[in-house]
Amino acid sequence: LPADLPTAERARLSEVTERASVSTRSGSDTFRVRRDLFEYLLDHPELASHIIQALQINRFRIWREPDGLWLDDRAGSLVTFQTVYAAPGSRVFFMQGRYQPAVLPAIYGRVVAVLEYTVAPADQGKSVITPAMATFVRIDNAVYGVLARLFTAVIAPRAARVTNPIVVGFAQTARVIDSDPDAVDAALADRPGVPANDLAEFRRLLARR
Repeated sequence: LPADLPTAERARLSEVTERASVSTRSGSDTFRVRRDLFEYLLDHPELASHIIQALQINRFRIWREPDGLWLDDRAGSLVTFQTVYAAPGSRVFFMQGRYQPAVLPAIYGRVVAVLEYTVAPADQGKSVITPAMATFVRIDNAVYGVLARLFTAVIAPRAARVTNPIVVGFAQTARVIDSDPDAVDAALADRPGVPANDLAEFRRLLARR
């Protein structure tokens, strides 16, 4: 966890990272994009999920309810979604909810995902970005907590599949933004439910070429 994470937040997240039932690491190939566009999408995940769906990169959905953001990966996971830390080169996400396997009872738990990315300068004001994600899952069902090793084959791949689309989806979206920003704007033109203020600011950023 980041060294400057506030004490109360560190205590909440350490319950997951230091007592994780399973953990995974995943990454993506490097990609080129303007850093401000990439970080805007990181900090506006609801808009990012609309773009990712509109470009048919992935089906996962992030949307806002009165109690905050929710994420549905369309494969059995339904979790609340929070960005609890943001700094240059780093984001920390906290998720809590359930995963419903096909042949097992629902698995309830908490997820801490630590995204780190390096940024190297490229031409035309763009950057080469290399992301990596560390994911920690704490299973809150008592039986799964005791028998976590027996369920690693189910839980560990699921943990990666919840967070992998975030890394891969953002990377693939960034590549489209870099190669054809007009296609991104067009894909959003008639899409319902896109947050209007976020979209307006994103379009303003796109126009700065």
